Amino acid sequence: MVATFSLVYAAASLFLSAQTVADDIRAEEMRKLKTCLELVEEDETAAYEMSLEWQYEGNRPGARECKASALIRMGDYEEGALQLEQLANAPDGGTLQDRAHFLSKAGSAWLMAGLPEEAIIAFDNAETLDDENYDIKKYRAQAYLAQERWQDAEKDLDIAIGNQPGDLTAYLFRAEARLQQNRFDDALADIDQARAIDNENIDALLLRGQIREAKRLAME
Repeated sequence: MVATFSLVYAAASLFLSAQTVADDIRAEEMRKLKTCLELVEEDETAAYEMSLEWQYEGNRPGARECKASALIRMGDYEEGALQLEQLANAPDGGTLQDRAHFLSKAGSAWLMAGLPEEAIIAFDNAETLDDENYDIKKYRAQAYLAQERWQDAEKDLDIAIGNQPGDLTAYLFRAEARLQQNRFDDALADIDQARAIDNENIDALLLRGQIREAKRLAME
């Protein structure tokens, strides 16, 4: 009985030790990814080089995400988006939320590339994996706006705002969708909500002027 207990204890200890090592590796990767992504904002070329060195060391998911992010920052939107989609579909792509995150970033890159149809596909796939991430709906709405699909954009934004009522960008996007449908008062109501969040927001002020002018012209 004592020997059996010792074996069980030893096995449990080994499992906990392995779990601790895995947690440490994960924490180190997240720290390194944070450093690399911050470098993307400061010096994308240096971040790209860092990601290549990191890939050479072990081709970790964090290295591939940073590489794709650096490519996007460097203006290679399509390649960055493709690499993020590959990461989302890779065996080591992480949790469903991780994969949704990569797909959402890919969608934003497709938008920057001027390819809203590809963006919508990426956002659709991201939503399938994480349907409670309402930012995905907000950014998919941006792709709909690029395609002049005003009602589809507004539908996504209704859901996003209903769940994240403090999201200024979502109000601005919905104001644009409503403006394009000649629903001027509804659009102005969204601008009022946006300005309640940030009274000095330049985009809100500019869009308010556009809405008022469109309303004036429609009444002539």
